[in-house]
Amino acid sequence: METTNDTNYLLQVLGSITPLPAPFQERITEQTLTETFKAKEILLHPGETARRIYFVKEGFLRAYFLDQNGHEHTTWFVSAGDLMISVYSFFSQRPAEEYIEVLQEATLQSLTWHQLQSYYADFREGNLIGRIMTERYYILSEERSIFLRTQSPEQRYQALLQRHPNIEQLTTIQNIASHLSMTRETLSRLRSKLLRSNQQSQKTSQKTTP
Repeated sequence: METTNDTNYLLQVLGSITPLPAPFQERITEQTLTETFKAKEILLHPGETARRIYFVKEGFLRAYFLDQNGHEHTTWFVSAGDLMISVYSFFSQRPAEEYIEVLQEATLQSLTWHQLQSYYADFREGNLIGRIMTERYYILSEERSIFLRTQSPEQRYQALLQRHPNIEQLTTIQNIASHLSMTRETLSRLRSKLLRSNQQSQKTSQKTTP
């Protein structure tokens, strides 16, 4: 469903990378497609080629894939102010191997691959923004790989809460566990442990308060 094409937030985010000339802003405003999606809608299926790059104006999404046993593995959670993209599929224009799913009703603003290429060709700022975005997603991907290899389950969970403090209200425990590469049972134990620890800290604080 298409909604009002207000691109102020998108222009603000892009403008935080580099000042945008008026013609660049005007073209983005003209070409950006604004749509709303309901929870559980799938924006991309494996085998499809990602034709659009999405800016999340409102809502919460995830990207995930299925392993050979049919188990889900959530690779990304994305909230307002972020971009949602199937990196490999979009930039290579080849079929994707992952799903992109809306978890909470979302307002998304998107541009096509061809439109993005025109920004690269016509605006110096387009090239700069594209390079910085690509670097950012490469770094995030590398950080996630290191994070899963070196951090304990508790450290992984706490780091996720720092990035998305209200994530447990936005998606299921199973999705969170799949993102953290742990079982649902392990995550449940961690949550109980942290809850007890927080309750104990509150009691200690109350006792020491004059």
